[in-house]
Amino acid sequence: MVNGITQDLNVLANGTNTNNDVFENPDGVLDKDAFMKLLLVELQHQDPTEPMDSDKILTQTSQLATLESANNTNKAMEELVDRLNNSMDMGALSAIGKMASLGTNAITLQEGQLANFEVYFPDEIQNGTLNILDVNGNTVKTVSLADQAGKSGVLAFQWDGTNSSGEQLDPGNYYITADYTNANGEAVKTQFGVYPIESVRYEDGKPMMKIGSSYVPMEYIKEFY
Repeated sequence: MVNGITQDLNVLANGTNTNNDVFENPDGVLDKDAFMKLLLVELQHQDPTEPMDSDKILTQTSQLATLESANNTNKAMEELVDRLNNSMDMGALSAIGKMASLGTNAITLQEGQLANFEVYFPDEIQNGTLNILDVNGNTVKTVSLADQAGKSGVLAFQWDGTNSSGEQLDPGNYYITADYTNANGEAVKTQFGVYPIESVRYEDGKPMMKIGSSYVPMEYIKEFY
């Protein structure tokens, strides 16, 4: 009798029996159905003269109910995660065409390197200047936008790190703004770090937003409008 119980338990827990027959139970994982089978095996092989203690049966039944509840909770959490992921995907796609702000207009000047950056101009440029400011808000250099006349959208710029006097500035953070006049003669202000979202692509399941010529993670964007 004991050998029979041992064999049945081995089948349920490991997916094999003592005769080396293979049963379907990959990785030996026990779910609520397996626990129910274990309980039935115990009842089948119990000694009729010494039946199983009713308290033990109640305890095992309670454990079975707890396991089923945990399984249901896990399933509900998985469904919730799927819904949240789908919601995030729809949110990312719905952002196409909106404006995105990185929350700062700062660029970083590194020693011995040129600073490359892009600025979005919502209107066609007639004339104006690009302004580079230090951390104290002082303008260290202005660049004429005459060469950009008639253009609009995301425009690329390159700065060699010098001020208006041609002196090389220290590495660090600098801030980019632009003041210009559009084709209608209206004064317009813009700055680095604000762009329209052109498209969305996914890398490892995470949405990447195209702003300017680059794709950035969605969490880099501080504001949509």
